[in-house]
Amino acid sequence: MAQFRPPNLALSTIGLSLATFMQVLDTTIANVSLPTIAGNLGVSNNQSTWVITSFAVSMAISLPLTGFLTRRFGEVKLFVWSTLLFALTSFMCGISQSMGMLIVFRALQGAVAGPMYPITQSMLIGIYPPEKRGMALALLAMVTVVAPIAGPILGGLITDNYSWPWIFFINVPIGIFASMVVANQMKGRVEKTERPKVDYVGLITLIIGVGALQIVLDKGNDEDWFNSSFIIITSVVSAIAITIFLIWELTDKDPIVNLKLFRHRNFTAGTIALVLAYAAFFAIGLMVPLWLQRYLGYTSTWAGYATAPLGIIPVLLTFIVGKYAARIDLRVLASFAFAVMGVTCFMRSDFFIGIDFYHVAIVQLIQGLGVALFFMPILTILLSDLQQNEIAAGSGLATFLRTLGGSFSASLTTLLWERRAVDHHAQLAETITPYSPTTQAAISQLGHGDTQFGGNMINEMITQQGYQISFNEVFHALGWIFVGLIFVIWLARPPFSAKAGPAAGGH
Repeated sequence: MAQFRPPNLALSTIGLSLATFMQVLDTTIANVSLPTIAGNLGVSNNQSTWVITSFAVSMAISLPLTGFLTRRFGEVKLFVWSTLLFALTSFMCGISQSMGMLIVFRALQGAVAGPMYPITQSMLIGIYPPEKRGMALALLAMVTVVAPIAGPILGGLITDNYSWPWIFFINVPIGIFASMVVANQMKGRVEKTERPKVDYVGLITLIIGVGALQIVLDKGNDEDWFNSSFIIITSVVSAIAITIFLIWELTDKDPIVNLKLFRHRNFTAGTIALVLAYAAFFAIGLMVPLWLQRYLGYTSTWAGYATAPLGIIPVLLTFIVGKYAARIDLRVLASFAFAVMGVTCFMRSDFFIGIDFYHVAIVQLIQGLGVALFFMPILTILLSDLQQNEIAAGSGLATFLRTLGGSFSASLTTLLWERRAVDHHAQLAETITPYSPTTQAAISQLGHGDTQFGGNMINEMITQQGYQISFNEVFHALGWIFVGLIFVIWLARPPFSAKAGPAAGGH
């Protein structure tokens, strides 16, 4: 049976990419608006973080269900309904009158968002001819990189110049347009659907285990980790549920999440590389803007401008990478990408408090070269040895683990940065004694005669330096993680040509 081709390949690509851009954008767009949302809805800043957590938890749960939902409803129907429901839940988020309402609708938004990215990946591979599938994956990689960068900048501009509900309302026309375009372009596509038995044990343990784990990762730092009984109880619940889930899924005849995909060598090596690389990439994306705002005095908008050059090279190189990447061993391309990412981390490990905007932006720009070259090869490698009917499930599972890797990374990075900064503060403070004439002179000079004010100034400077040294240490470690990933990717074996999606047949 001939492979299905939509009437207009470019229009189909725009529809699929727009929906994915919108969904990935929504993982970060609300972050900078939280203080405004909290103020408008009359809650504390801590309570407002549930706007992020509820979305992340629901999306983490629904992502690995993509394979099951695809078998049940078909890719086109699942994509169209997910996108329409995403637009509807976005509208409901925008009209929320209380924090409770907003959290509920954000959770629903995350639940319907889960399948959108893996389905887009599978459908793009399915509608492009074999020689152009690298282009499709490169385009998707660009969306994955640019959308999280654009999120905070757009969120800040919309919140400052209009009002926070518009960060959700902008999804409505985009979602309706994308779903209508894809429904129209794909209406001739033949898809096999089946009615798989619902694996209730797998589903319930997945919801409890992953939901509890995501809450632990999101709330751990706020609750002081295992000094909190809430975190201890939630961790135990998560560990028990995930253990039952893994045992059940590996032994059940019709599991809701197909863990047997890891029998494929390239899928396993590619997924490990993707998860660890994305976790390290996520740590960079989290730490640099925070560091700029807390210790260099940048506003959220200027922090956005300083980090934005990361997206320039991926945008410029997308089509070149897509067109010519297949001519090079993808392991070489990924290794080069990891080397560039590692070098930029080592460069940041030499940053200091007085560094200027130009140097921060230049390192972001150089890192963009690594980012442009790592997503597409890794995605191609991990999908390369899957069967045609495993693409959507494999993409969903890899995206789920990548998302979880980002959550682990956010928690561990923040924890390490904070703990090491406290250690460095103690070490630096040891060398300063109030009885030293040099210290007394410095306190008097800084405080203009007010010793208490001068003492506070010195303590503030020590704190800043402690966080800066800790920042440098974390980036030194991230650099070595990228170096280590070069060895991981060479566990994969060619050929790496991406197969068509599960519904490649057509009229």
